[in-house]
Amino acid sequence: MDFAYTPRVQALRAELQAFFDRHIYPNERRYQDEIAGNRAAGNAWVPSSVIEELKPLARAQGLWNLFLPNSERAPEGLSNLEYAPLCEIMGRVLWASEVFNCSAPDTGNMETLERYGSEAQKARWLEPLLAGAIRSAFLMTEPEVASSDARNIQCSIRRDGDDYLITGRKWFASGAGDPRCTLYIVMGKTDPEAASHQQQSMILVPADSAGIKVIRHLPVFGYDDAPHGHMEIELRDVRVPATNLLLGEGRGFEIAQGRLGPGRIHHCMRTIGVAERALELMCRRLQTRTAFGKRIAEFGIWHERIAESRSMIEQARLLTLKAAYMMDTVGNKVARNEIAMIKVVAPDMACRILDWAIQAHGGAGVSEDFPLAAAYAGIRSLRLADGPDEVHRASIARHELGSYASLSSH
Repeated sequence: MDFAYTPRVQALRAELQAFFDRHIYPNERRYQDEIAGNRAAGNAWVPSSVIEELKPLARAQGLWNLFLPNSERAPEGLSNLEYAPLCEIMGRVLWASEVFNCSAPDTGNMETLERYGSEAQKARWLEPLLAGAIRSAFLMTEPEVASSDARNIQCSIRRDGDDYLITGRKWFASGAGDPRCTLYIVMGKTDPEAASHQQQSMILVPADSAGIKVIRHLPVFGYDDAPHGHMEIELRDVRVPATNLLLGEGRGFEIAQGRLGPGRIHHCMRTIGVAERALELMCRRLQTRTAFGKRIAEFGIWHERIAESRSMIEQARLLTLKAAYMMDTVGNKVARNEIAMIKVVAPDMACRILDWAIQAHGGAGVSEDFPLAAAYAGIRSLRLADGPDEVHRASIARHELGSYASLSSH
């Protein structure tokens, strides 16, 4: 396996790093102050003017839609392996990926539309998403069931003439708080009597459809993540045309697996960027603080933590690149074990490094003066998003045990 950067990736990486130095890092405080000001004024759910100002600059430099491979509508798209080092840089600032139209859940939804949507569906929804004109949400998780087993999903999608009627309750619908969110991709049951993995389907639902009610927003560790947000949504007899169904009845699991593979690895790529930023901030802090007569960086325990952090980041990066390489060369299905492994490894690694970085900053580490506390909240939630650790570990174990099944019979 050759993970060397191609000349194109080297050039894009340099451009992206320069963009961060010129436009992202200098605007971190302004972004935070803007969101806080909107919240204090009584409406946190306002698109960020900082991000909107930077989007045209990113697009003009060709730093746009880099996540989507093999799409005529996004010719700038890279392979998973090529995208990894760029996505990592985007992860260094929590809100930065939206500047480049590479933020979740839109990336997963665009991937879904590109791979499984009809031409009419692509024209209506994919093209404005690729242009950054609208945003979207993915409605899968439900409050009443253990959604780690998607067979539990209760939301019904019932055929009624030329339409479908959708009834159910979803929550942690990330991105649904944004006023530009105009599309929900909803997973529900079209046939409860079918085989367990053929009961579910996915359907495109305009966010302004009659019968949709946003119940509340759900803070994560106290953060509202405005204007993105994570919402609880009720759908009551929401009527949409039958042509809004993706791919066909009973193919929801198939679509979910195709969607979640890239989504999971994108999270891991960004997570490595979060860990790199945390290590950088930790080292800077340790070099500039004195306790008990010497710099904190001179205490041996911090040598151990810094060394362990660097080792863990490098290990996670290599596993991410291997998973990306396999997705490109043998496909998501064959690479599913590597995707599962990195989905467990990367957030766990970053949580540990963030915890040490917070400790190095003392009380400042849990404040809003540094990005560490918010990053920890976001990364810790990743151990639940796109399947909890336990589900991925079980999948890895089954694969491993399967390797020895034939031997145990002898």
